[in-house]
Amino acid sequence: MLNPIELERFGAEKPEIRCCDWPGCNGDGEHRAPKSRNELKSYHWFCLDHVRRYNAGWNYYDGMTDAEVEADVRRDTVWHRPSWPLGGKNGNGGRKGDFPFTADDLMDQWGGFGPEWDPDGGFGQRPGRNAKPGTRQAWAVAVFGLSGPVATEAVKARYKELVKQHHPDTNGGDKGAEEKIKEINESYQIIMDMLAP
Repeated sequence: MLNPIELERFGAEKPEIRCCDWPGCNGDGEHRAPKSRNELKSYHWFCLDHVRRYNAGWNYYDGMTDAEVEADVRRDTVWHRPSWPLGGKNGNGGRKGDFPFTADDLMDQWGGFGPEWDPDGGFGQRPGRNAKPGTRQAWAVAVFGLSGPVATEAVKARYKELVKQHHPDTNGGDKGAEEKIKEINESYQIIMDMLAP
């Protein structure tokens, strides 16, 4: 920072010197403090000692009821701006129209992010994560009762559930259970091959 002599030499304007607003003080008012809760952008200018005294005695919530303090704190969490629920219901009584589409519209338009969506890489990175209808992969996903983009963790968890439910030992050696286990194992292999990079 330039001192006053350097400021004059370079032709710069001298900074405005304010007097301290504290009654009876002739010091320089270098530190600002808001005048009141209702005038936060209007300031008193104090010297260092008096701004400390002013700040020590100033309480933003002074004179407010508990309900008013709670309401102000809640408004402060959204920077005193209005907020609305998601989905195009911008405070207009639940009517659509503020946005051209909602999150549900996007999901419908893309079919649950489509057959080529990969959450790690975007579109077109790993085709086949969603099984195409009428294919062996679609049959395998249907056997597991899964829908949408298939994740490895979900497949493994579902495999354990199905094996426990249909294992011949838990079904008294039932031949139908043996056939179901074969179907489950085949489906598991197809799905895991489909998910392989």
